[in-house]
Amino acid sequence: MTLASGVGSWPGTSAREAIVTVRDLFGDGIPHLPELPARGVGADMVGRAAALLEGLHVETQPYGWRFAGRPGADEGRARALLREDLDELAEAYDGWSGPLKVQVTGPWTLGASIELARGERAVADHGARRDLVGSFAEGLRGHIADVERLVPGAEVVVQVDEPGLPAVLEGRLPTASGYGRLRAVDRSEVRDGLREVLEAAGERRTLVHCCAGDVPVELLRQTGAGGISLDTSLLDGPRWEQLAEAVEGGLTLWAGAVPTTGRTDWRTARDRLVGAWQRIGLTLPSLADVVVTPSCGLAGSGAAVQAVRTTTDLAAALTDAAAA
Repeated sequence: MTLASGVGSWPGTSAREAIVTVRDLFGDGIPHLPELPARGVGADMVGRAAALLEGLHVETQPYGWRFAGRPGADEGRARALLREDLDELAEAYDGWSGPLKVQVTGPWTLGASIELARGERAVADHGARRDLVGSFAEGLRGHIADVERLVPGAEVVVQVDEPGLPAVLEGRLPTASGYGRLRAVDRSEVRDGLREVLEAAGERRTLVHCCAGDVPVELLRQTGAGGISLDTSLLDGPRWEQLAEAVEGGLTLWAGAVPTTGRTDWRTARDRLVGAWQRIGLTLPSLADVVVTPSCGLAGSGAAVQAVRTTTDLAAALTDAAAA
């Protein structure tokens, strides 16, 4: 059976309203803990993930997040917002039994976004990269434990968001001066860092999300992730071929097949996905193992509910196609 889920972010500022809405919309699929960046500093994807770090501290500067020597107000706000979300999650999912997804911004996107005290991105320093991966993995363990304590019947699914990964791999990040580019991080180090973070999830289902067109499919496959989440409209022929190989190897595709505008109906989305599926030689029955989602987060969408309804309709249509 093809299931539906969301990528993560949601419009608005009310955690209670968002959590209940997502639960009700995705109740027959894989609901998730929504992220509400409209609440401001600490609710953004970087601040939210930084709130999980063990032994590392952050603060904001006019240009963004920076590592700090001690806890401060910005970090405290990020942690408080996350606690609020978890409290609302516990109430909304009281008695819940089934899958429940949480999203965290991964270490390479964090390293590309948080600066060191001297002003360069953390990803530029080998020691900082190593510390960030270890700190984040430990924080993720604690976060998963909190979710399972608050919702004992949850089958936690862990999504690691890495939108900045291609830039890290290809050396496209600007230096602090803006006149140069940071050196690309070796692919084996990137792979091993992601693997360490994913291993923190233990036996739980995992996936890596990257909505860039140049998503490194083969590298993500090597991390041990159980699935890959991506925007299918951005994939070129070679990446579809890589994806076919990954799916045949047991990886689950989380197909971002519904635009965040909500303007595409489920029939169009079905025809596009089924057509691509057949072109790369995959069988229709294997569509039952796919999870469909909007193409990316919905925080900036004016039609979030419509996009989700299209997604759930698409899941039902693919279930029928797989059984035909």
